[in-house]
Amino acid sequence: MNSFQPPRRILMGPGPSEVSPRVLAALARPTIGHLDPAFQDLMEEIKAGLSRLMNAPGYACVPLPAPGTAGMEAAIMNLLQPGERAVIAVNGAFGGRMADMAGRAGAVAVVVDHEWGQPVDAARVEAALAEAPAKVLAFVHAETSTGVRSDAAALCAAARRHGALSVVDCVTSLGGIVVDAAAWDADVIYSGTQKCLSAPPGLSPIALSPRAQAAIAARTEKPRNWLLDFQLLMSYWGGDGGRTYHHTAPINALYGLHEGLVALFEEGQQAAIVRHARTHEALAAGIEALGLEFLVAPQHRLPQLNTVRVPRGIDEAAVRAKVLADWDLEIGAGLGPLKGQVWRIGLMGASATPWHVRLCLTALAAALADQGLAVDARAGLAAADRRLAA
Repeated sequence: MNSFQPPRRILMGPGPSEVSPRVLAALARPTIGHLDPAFQDLMEEIKAGLSRLMNAPGYACVPLPAPGTAGMEAAIMNLLQPGERAVIAVNGAFGGRMADMAGRAGAVAVVVDHEWGQPVDAARVEAALAEAPAKVLAFVHAETSTGVRSDAAALCAAARRHGALSVVDCVTSLGGIVVDAAAWDADVIYSGTQKCLSAPPGLSPIALSPRAQAAIAARTEKPRNWLLDFQLLMSYWGGDGGRTYHHTAPINALYGLHEGLVALFEEGQQAAIVRHARTHEALAAGIEALGLEFLVAPQHRLPQLNTVRVPRGIDEAAVRAKVLADWDLEIGAGLGPLKGQVWRIGLMGASATPWHVRLCLTALAAALADQGLAVDARAGLAAADRRLAA
């Protein structure tokens, strides 16, 4: 075997996003023990940073030792017991995954289906909640498969009115748009490090409200997983008087998350949100000047995940292959019913810069021209620059 030397890629797909140089440097710091007093101090700083980022005072905020999907699984498996009813709003691939997990937990999953590319309809969800008591309402705030944003505040309020616990998937939203546990009165929020936090994949920040913690403590049987059993996890992450060994924490990955949080707070949470919005507006102006269309209506678009329709007659996979080969640029394909119909372009974390916008427009225009589609690359760049200068 030889040492692996990865190619230098520019990551503008649905995730992972580019990892900032300072986070990469943090990952290379010396490994210490997961019960070392210095590492325990770091754990407390990470918990406080996550609470601040999600505006989750009084919540239990910890990073789970696995990617964002682990947050989903932890939420579903810890809250639901066999036979309990869960309402799951599905408007894309990750809402569908929630419903699958609820079924695996033995719960009765009531799926409220939506067209992909549309936000979750709070009125339809409330009607499902009103039909019979539900333990959980689960939905995706920022649906990565479509680039659509749903109204988390309205959906969490509907859950409260009907006595359900709310589970909110914020994997793509955290750090790019407002995530506000306290204002939403959400019960569980989970995310991932590989999107707008500019850290590598492998950790899933999660926040649980006092209500959610009480519901977990009141279970009559153990959750159907061990590593993500919240009661066991908190014996390690709880602090205040010592920690009990639960698992060997991914120490260097936690260095990276910590550095990502430090960088985000140095920039300012609001400044980061404005940066994501500004780069999205520039990309959108450029995309439209190239004659291309978005899947999602403007008022529901995620700034950090842009879903662009593939023009008729264009081989979308060939475009992705061309921009990767010629520009080292990665953009994403469509999932499920959108396979072959869209590109997913990420502007997340360190990938949300004017330079990335200009590169993407230039590369995309060249790849489309290679297939015979007449596009004006200069017009696309000029439109983006005008928006950036506004």
